[in-house]
Amino acid sequence: MAKEEIFYGMHPVLEAIEAGKPIDRVYMQDGLKTDLAMKVRAACRVANIYIHFVPQARIEGLAREKIHQGVVAISTELEFPPLEETVHQIVETGQVPLLVLLDRVTDVRNLGAIVRTMDAMGAQALIVPLQGSARINAEAIKASAGALYHLPVCREKNLRDAIFFMKEAGIRIIACHEKAGANLAQEDLSGPTCLIFGSESEGIHPALLKMCDQEVFIPMQGKIGSLNVSVAAGMCLYEASSQRKQTGF
Repeated sequence: MAKEEIFYGMHPVLEAIEAGKPIDRVYMQDGLKTDLAMKVRAACRVANIYIHFVPQARIEGLAREKIHQGVVAISTELEFPPLEETVHQIVETGQVPLLVLLDRVTDVRNLGAIVRTMDAMGAQALIVPLQGSARINAEAIKASAGALYHLPVCREKNLRDAIFFMKEAGIRIIACHEKAGANLAQEDLSGPTCLIFGSESEGIHPALLKMCDQEVFIPMQGKIGSLNVSVAAGMCLYEASSQRKQTGF
């Protein structure tokens, strides 16, 4: 679900970092202290990107005769497959779909944490809106512990159309929020399922709620009435995974 891109030279590397490209590694020639080199180092500190200081020969080997100015950055760009193609591939491999749809979740750390849990619990794909969602950048990839490199992310122009397609494909749409009327633990999540979670500020859009097959809440015993979206997603995914293990899926 990813392809590698290499940036050579001070300005291209600096622009890639400032644009939020998912930079994996930056290599800089030992002892380089030009003004541009200092700017790249500062940008890396802000973006929390580790710089590998290496001999000039290593830079030459990475650059392969391209103009490099003593710095090379490697970015792993993510690809976003269409939802229909992704669902077909899941079914063709004999898996029971377990998908997650995030409606306007804008915190990159939450998105990354959810993808990390999805990978651990056996979910196969994430669905997000093309606009109004967290940027899938280096910070999100770091929060996902690298899971974003291999778990498909489907960026859909219209979430209602995405839900309609899933329903037509036999996937039950389960909305998860604290005002729902059904207990998560009493819901059958062993079949083809898409779990929907909304933003902490606005929740799931009413138009999407109307399309859901069921709305569930997580039973809680304390005084706090809501959970962080990544925590809620983790609990729901664990319940789904547990049920699937019991039924042999």
